[in-house]
Amino acid sequence: MGESMIARVFPRRTRATPDDPLAFVDCQPPLLTFPDVDEIHVSVVFAWDFPKAERLAEEWRAVGVPVKMGGPAFDQPGEEFIPGLYVKRGITITSRGCPNHCWFCAVPKREGGLRELRIQDGWNVLDDNLLACSDAHVEAVFEMLDRQPQRAIFTGGLEARILKPWHARRLREIKAKRMYFAYDTPDDYDPLVQAGKIMQQEGHRFASHSMACYCLIGHNGDTFDMAEKRLVDTVKAGYMPYAMLYRGPDGSKDPDWGRFQREWLRPEILGKKVRAIRGET
Repeated sequence: MGESMIARVFPRRTRATPDDPLAFVDCQPPLLTFPDVDEIHVSVVFAWDFPKAERLAEEWRAVGVPVKMGGPAFDQPGEEFIPGLYVKRGITITSRGCPNHCWFCAVPKREGGLRELRIQDGWNVLDDNLLACSDAHVEAVFEMLDRQPQRAIFTGGLEARILKPWHARRLREIKAKRMYFAYDTPDDYDPLVQAGKIMQQEGHRFASHSMACYCLIGHNGDTFDMAEKRLVDTVKAGYMPYAMLYRGPDGSKDPDWGRFQREWLRPEILGKKVRAIRGET
């Protein structure tokens, strides 16, 4: 028996959305030209897309095959990763879950404990916390990345607190293109600085674009001055900062915080800020 033919429907397009012929974004089914499929999956990443997802599910039932809804927004634990099904080719997930319990993160609630998965080829690693995995698993991931046609990107993030010298050495050996760390809470900063020192000691160029850092901004109690200090301190620690605006359950964003975020995301603006902080002309 062959594999099931599954059409996937997404309420919104993201950088990870698949682009194959059976992936559809916020549209009605093309009934006259639609291929034979066994199932239709409406995949929902963000909880604020539930109304749109429910509308899409109802519209796609006209195809006449079972329609299922699921995805991270439903707080359903992920299963074994299938390349290209819900994220585009090149993205891979080799583990799910995280041992931490950060107040702003839904991963522990959704995934439970850390689970190592069968390693599938890809160059953009979307794991929740890769470095929390066993050394054998992490090394196997590095070996997989070393044979890919493109340089590795760690979009899922690397936890600075548990970075080891051998991690940094292997990241240099595989010529990782972009490594994202995180500065979300005040106690993240000292580990971030220490990780930067480890990376530099293992041959990574200090303050290069390859060493990036997500910085959470706009949560309850945050101020523009406090957020800007964290972003500036991130640059001083040797990273390229990326402001990540906190969004509540309904997905709403404060317009003022949105404008502040753009100043720390747009390349032409961010580049000038970073050069000024580093004292470069």
